[in-house]
Amino acid sequence: MPDSDPLPSPIELRQRALSRWDNEGGALASAHGTHADVPDMTNAELVQLRIRVIALENLMIAVLAEGSDRQLQVAREMADYISPRPGFTHHPLTIRAADHMADLVSRAVHFRKVQPQ
Repeated sequence: MPDSDPLPSPIELRQRALSRWDNEGGALASAHGTHADVPDMTNAELVQLRIRVIALENLMIAVLAEGSDRQLQVAREMADYISPRPGFTHHPLTIRAADHMADLVSRAVHFRKVQPQ
């Protein structure tokens, strides 16, 4: 029997994905330090994490540089969406994350303009 429920729009899917952080308590738990049972990361683990983040950022820039204008627009919209909304506290990490996302898109646009020789 076919499902009669219509599929959610891409905008609805995006909003659901981005709201999970608040809905699942991740932001609240982190803010209140309730992850006490998680051991501290070693320096070697932090270095490896930093290397992975740098690699992922550069991969995202490459993917966005080859992406469509619509994909760049969606990335910008996501950065705007995670920026503090009216009535919510402006958390410095959220603001920095949104700014960083916008920066990645800008770097990708610049990379699009560079022509290989």
